[in-house]
Amino acid sequence: MNTKEIEEVKQLLINPKKIVIVSHRNPDGDAYGSSLALYHYLLKLNHKVTVVSPNDCPDFLKWLPNQDKVVVFEENVREASELLQDAEIVFTLDFNALHRVGDQMQKVLEGINPTFIMIDHHEQPDDYAKYCYSDPLIASTSEMIYHFIDQLNELENLDKDIASCIYTGIVTDTGSFKYSATSSTTHLIVAKLMDLGIDHTKIHNRLYDTNSFNRLQLLGIALNNLKVLNEYRTAYITISQHELNSFNFKKGDTEGFVNYGLSVKGVVFAVIFIEDQKQGIIKISLRSKGKFSVNEFSRTHFNGGGHLNAAGGRSEASLQDTVKHFLEALPKYKNELENSYDY
Repeated sequence: MNTKEIEEVKQLLINPKKIVIVSHRNPDGDAYGSSLALYHYLLKLNHKVTVVSPNDCPDFLKWLPNQDKVVVFEENVREASELLQDAEIVFTLDFNALHRVGDQMQKVLEGINPTFIMIDHHEQPDDYAKYCYSDPLIASTSEMIYHFIDQLNELENLDKDIASCIYTGIVTDTGSFKYSATSSTTHLIVAKLMDLGIDHTKIHNRLYDTNSFNRLQLLGIALNNLKVLNEYRTAYITISQHELNSFNFKKGDTEGFVNYGLSVKGVVFAVIFIEDQKQGIIKISLRSKGKFSVNEFSRTHFNGGGHLNAAGGRSEASLQDTVKHFLEALPKYKNELENSYDY
């Protein structure tokens, strides 16, 4: 946002408003971290604030401060719809296209007329928000929330709860600070969050050290299904609905599985295909190293998008046909994949 827009947003927030914060479907640590950080901040300004999530978050995010106050759209359609219809301001965080909330909730968002404010770090944002803070060079939307509060000259309102939420989003979307978008500024912000008293070790344990036995068994299935295509420096994993059901799959159980493919020596492109019979789709996560853009690959082939090195997508074909389409597309990218990254 430019200086004029920041001043206008400041004026919007001077008096108490009805505000709804919306995250994307299948929320991750950055979606909930940024949403709840902003929620706690706006409460301090005496606004009436609600976070509305298209569907529920994984168990490893349930500890976040006031996560239990989030209204889950698919479980409370009437309440969530009324909140959105009454809202004077709607913040959309960690996504930049309304289809990312799912068909039913998208229709509600397209049928209301609040002031939309987008804060997001994905590429190629849609043009639906009056105020748009978009920067794909920033590692996480949670880091952007810190900058947003700073631009409003309100950093004195940060507290341990807000800091814990921001840290959660940063640590998850940077892969514990290993991804290339992690900057010196990211680390400086984390230092300030630590000064506010966050327990970074406990947060990390809550996010990553809560494996169930079933999740580890499912990981074994995923690794057994891993295929490596040395010719294309590519690896992919498939998980069927039957395999998910065999180990009592819960939301979030496959989080991070795609990175095992990317960890294979010589691989620069990794994909996981997960069957979701309830939605009638194949969920797809894509990761890369170096210059190969999984954002462009996903937009071209799988109705998705995201970042240069991390993206998501979906297919309405069968698992077998989705993988077939993927394999047929790869030869077009052989030169790009060969020159993407030097080990």
